[in-house]
Amino acid sequence: MNSLLLTGGRMVDPANCFDAVADLLIIDGKIAAIGSEATKQAPRDVEKFDAKGLVVCPGLIDLHVHFREPGQTAKENIATGTAAAARGGFTSVVCMPNTSPSIDNAGTVALIRDHAKREGTINVFVTGAITKGIAGEELAPIGSLKRAGVVAITDDGHCIQNNELMRRACEYAKMFDLTVMDHCQDYSLVTSGVMHEGEWSTRLGLQGWPAAGEEMIVARNILLAELTGARVHCQHLSAAGSVDLIRAAKKRGVPISGEACPHHYTLTDAAIAGSEKFWAKDGKQLAQSLASNLSPLTTLPSWPSYDTNFKMNPPLRSARDREAILAGIVDGTIEVLCSDHAPHCDFEKEVEFDYAPFGITGLEIEFSLALMQLYHSKRLSLSDLINKYTVAPARLLNLPKGTLSVGADADVTVFDPDQEWVWERDNTASKSRNNPFYGWPLKGKAVATIVAGKKTWIEHTKALPV
Repeated sequence: MNSLLLTGGRMVDPANCFDAVADLLIIDGKIAAIGSEATKQAPRDVEKFDAKGLVVCPGLIDLHVHFREPGQTAKENIATGTAAAARGGFTSVVCMPNTSPSIDNAGTVALIRDHAKREGTINVFVTGAITKGIAGEELAPIGSLKRAGVVAITDDGHCIQNNELMRRACEYAKMFDLTVMDHCQDYSLVTSGVMHEGEWSTRLGLQGWPAAGEEMIVARNILLAELTGARVHCQHLSAAGSVDLIRAAKKRGVPISGEACPHHYTLTDAAIAGSEKFWAKDGKQLAQSLASNLSPLTTLPSWPSYDTNFKMNPPLRSARDREAILAGIVDGTIEVLCSDHAPHCDFEKEVEFDYAPFGITGLEIEFSLALMQLYHSKRLSLSDLINKYTVAPARLLNLPKGTLSVGADADVTVFDPDQEWVWERDNTASKSRNNPFYGWPLKGKAVATIVAGKKTWIEHTKALPV
């Protein structure tokens, strides 16, 4: 019998509305008991873990990651991607299908699931493509993908422009009880844009990407969700108008939802102009909010202008958009938080801004940024924040995760909400380094990740078993 007893931690389980100091007993990969019963039922030879001063919660779920396997493993693979996720406190991730070849058939789904079982250190769930080759022209075999084990369908990285095709995809998804996840981008409006269309794109001489390019597809998805009854989930929201549209639709009972990434609720497009301009203009409020969450001696970061690590899809937007995303997270319009972990090789990013690929890594620091921007800023309670990483994604994709109920899988995250630390470029498990947050002062850190009762990762300096 394999057993583990976590003692003295603050247990926060939003699924059961539980928030108190309590012990947690794990036996053979399942939650066996909580509170006083945990100590009573613990075997004599139980391994103990002292969680005093730490928070114990259901294993965090990131429903939007790119592990680049198969076909692009110079950037990332399942082994390195899951290792990075474990360091960030994540016990489950959902992989996107824009690999090479794309995940548009049952055989590729089986390949990914087999690799994840053999090489992954956490739970890896797979999404299937909506269209063959993610080309937006012909539907993939959605029923076969469902039988192969996908948890959702998406053409992430691309957006289906044909509305009739998207309608049929929604109808099939409804038939097979799958969520449709959509990368919202109207190509006719976005054209060749590389950053948010606004003051800073004009000042920097870069092609602008209007917020309407996202909002147009969000509106389309709301109409199709209302028409077909399918669950449609809008990925990595960045625009204020998108939040307004989804807020109004949810009030009407439309099965629409959205997610937000830390770069969109932490940064603005001014960051591309470099540190002095960033802090001096619409980043001033952000700099003050960062400093208020950290010790007085903390030095705020700096970076050069035109840094391609700030190039992402959708792009960093204005301060107004950032505040709208934060407001949507707080009022529940945006139910889910995730990373959109998108690794790229250094040589791909070390080019002119126009030619660099979109995307950044994020699994190892997204929860720290969420704690800073949402919990330490007093925008959300700890339980409400954890809900967006556990209950909400599990409910959206029908995953048997996100709870510490007795009998549930023993996926557990242990973190210190007050630990101050700096993420260094050489201290990552990912193959890639394309991230703008290296050198940033952070507050809050995962210190142990437990999957099916096994300690997948432990930061030994903060969380030593007794």
